[in-house]
Amino acid sequence: MSTPFLGLRTTIYKVTDIDEAKTWYSQVLHMPPYFDEPFYVGFNVAGYELGLQPEAHEPDKTASVVTYWGVDDVQKNYEALLALGAKEFEQPQEVGGGIWVAAVKDPWDNVFGIIHNPHFSLT
Repeated sequence: MSTPFLGLRTTIYKVTDIDEAKTWYSQVLHMPPYFDEPFYVGFNVAGYELGLQPEAHEPDKTASVVTYWGVDDVQKNYEALLALGAKEFEQPQEVGGGIWVAAVKDPWDNVFGIIHNPHFSLT
Protein backbone atom coordinates (compact mmCIF):
# COMPACT_ATOMS: atom_id res chain seq x y z
CA MET A 1 0.00 0.00 0.00
CA SER A 2 1.30 3.45 -0.89
CA THR A 3 1.04 6.48 1.37
CA PRO A 4 1.42 10.15 0.52
CA PHE A 5 3.22 10.73 3.84
CA LEU A 6 6.99 11.02 3.69
CA GLY A 7 7.72 10.70 7.41
CA LEU A 8 8.42 13.03 10.31
CA ARG A 9 9.87 16.39 9.29
CA THR A 10 9.31 18.94 12.07
CA THR A 11 8.34 19.05 15.72
CA ILE A 12 7.52 22.50 17.10
CA TYR A 13 7.58 23.58 20.73
CA LYS A 14 5.78 26.78 21.75
CA VAL A 15 7.71 28.89 24.27
CA THR A 16 7.14 32.17 26.10
CA ASP A 17 10.81 33.24 25.92
CA ILE A 18 12.29 32.26 22.57
CA ASP A 19 15.79 33.57 23.39
CA GLU A 20 15.93 31.57 26.61
CA ALA A 21 14.54 28.50 24.81
CA LYS A 22 17.10 28.90 22.01
CA THR A 23 19.89 28.90 24.59
CA TRP A 24 18.44 25.92 26.47
CA TYR A 25 17.90 23.80 23.36
CA SER A 26 21.36 24.74 22.02
CA GLN A 27 22.78 23.26 25.23
CA VAL A 28 20.54 20.19 25.06
CA LEU A 29 21.34 19.47 21.41
CA HIS A 30 25.00 20.57 21.55
CA MET A 31 24.52 22.77 18.50
CA PRO A 32 23.31 26.23 17.52
CA PRO A 33 20.15 26.69 15.46
CA TYR A 34 20.52 26.79 11.68
CA PHE A 35 17.59 29.21 11.40
CA ASP A 36 17.27 32.02 13.93
CA GLU A 37 14.56 34.66 13.59
CA PRO A 38 12.29 36.30 16.19
CA PHE A 39 9.29 34.34 14.83
CA TYR A 40 10.99 30.90 14.56
CA VAL A 41 14.16 29.13 15.63
CA GLY A 42 15.03 25.89 13.85
CA PHE A 43 17.52 23.14 14.70
CA ASN A 44 18.50 20.42 12.23
CA VAL A 45 18.76 17.25 14.31
CA ALA A 46 20.14 14.56 12.01
CA GLY A 47 17.81 15.64 9.21
CA TYR A 48 14.76 16.27 11.39
CA GLU A 49 13.56 19.71 12.44
CA LEU A 50 13.10 20.83 16.03
CA GLY A 51 11.43 24.22 15.89
CA LEU A 52 10.70 26.86 18.51
CA GLN A 53 7.89 29.37 18.10
CA PRO A 54 7.17 32.28 20.43
CA GLU A 55 3.92 32.28 22.34
CA ALA A 56 2.75 35.50 24.03
CA HIS A 57 1.20 33.50 26.87
CA GLU A 58 1.80 29.99 28.12
CA PRO A 59 -0.55 27.83 26.02
CA ASP A 60 -2.36 24.83 27.46
CA LYS A 61 0.03 21.90 27.26
CA THR A 62 -0.95 18.32 26.70
CA ALA A 63 0.98 15.10 27.05
CA SER A 64 -1.17 13.16 24.60
CA VAL A 65 1.41 13.52 21.81
CA VAL A 66 5.10 12.86 22.44
CA THR A 67 7.94 13.13 19.95
CA TYR A 68 10.86 10.88 20.77
CA TRP A 69 14.35 11.98 19.69
CA GLY A 70 16.83 9.17 19.10
CA VAL A 71 19.81 8.80 21.44
CA ASP A 72 22.40 6.08 22.06
CA ASP A 73 22.02 6.09 25.86
CA VAL A 74 18.61 6.99 27.33
CA GLN A 75 19.70 7.03 30.99
CA LYS A 76 22.72 9.26 30.34
CA ASN A 77 20.73 11.73 28.23
CA TYR A 78 17.79 11.71 30.67
CA GLU A 79 20.14 12.69 33.49
CA ALA A 80 21.75 15.39 31.31
CA LEU A 81 18.32 16.88 30.54
CA LEU A 82 17.45 16.99 34.24
CA ALA A 83 20.80 18.64 35.00
CA LEU A 84 19.93 21.37 32.46
CA GLY A 85 16.66 22.12 34.28
CA ALA A 86 14.15 19.78 32.65
CA LYS A 87 11.47 18.27 34.90
CA GLU A 88 10.88 14.54 35.29
CA PHE A 89 7.97 13.24 33.25
CA GLU A 90 8.60 9.57 32.36
CA GLN A 91 11.61 7.85 33.87
CA PRO A 92 13.75 5.63 31.63
CA GLN A 93 12.26 2.23 31.00
CA GLU A 94 12.67 -0.64 28.60
CA VAL A 95 9.47 -1.18 26.62
CA GLY A 96 10.54 -4.45 24.99
CA GLY A 97 12.94 -5.60 22.31
CA GLY A 98 15.84 -3.60 23.74
CA ILE A 99 13.96 -0.33 23.16
CA TRP A 100 14.38 2.26 25.91
CA VAL A 101 12.30 5.44 26.30
CA ALA A 102 12.06 8.37 28.69
CA ALA A 103 10.57 11.86 28.63
CA VAL A 104 11.02 15.14 30.43
CA LYS A 105 9.25 18.47 30.38
CA ASP A 106 11.32 21.38 29.17
CA PRO A 107 11.23 24.67 31.11
CA TRP A 108 8.09 25.65 29.11
CA ASP A 109 6.24 22.40 29.95
CA ASN A 110 6.66 20.84 26.50
CA VAL A 111 7.16 17.07 26.61
CA PHE A 112 10.58 16.13 25.18
CA GLY A 113 10.95 12.38 24.65
CA ILE A 114 14.10 10.38 24.02
CA ILE A 115 14.40 6.84 22.66
CA HIS A 116 17.00 4.22 21.93
CA ASN A 117 15.59 1.81 19.37
CA PRO A 118 18.18 -0.64 18.02
CA HIS A 119 15.69 -1.74 15.34
CA PHE A 120 15.10 1.74 13.82
CA SER A 121 16.28 2.31 10.26
CA LEU A 122 15.63 5.16 7.86
CA THR A 123 15.38 2.71 4.96
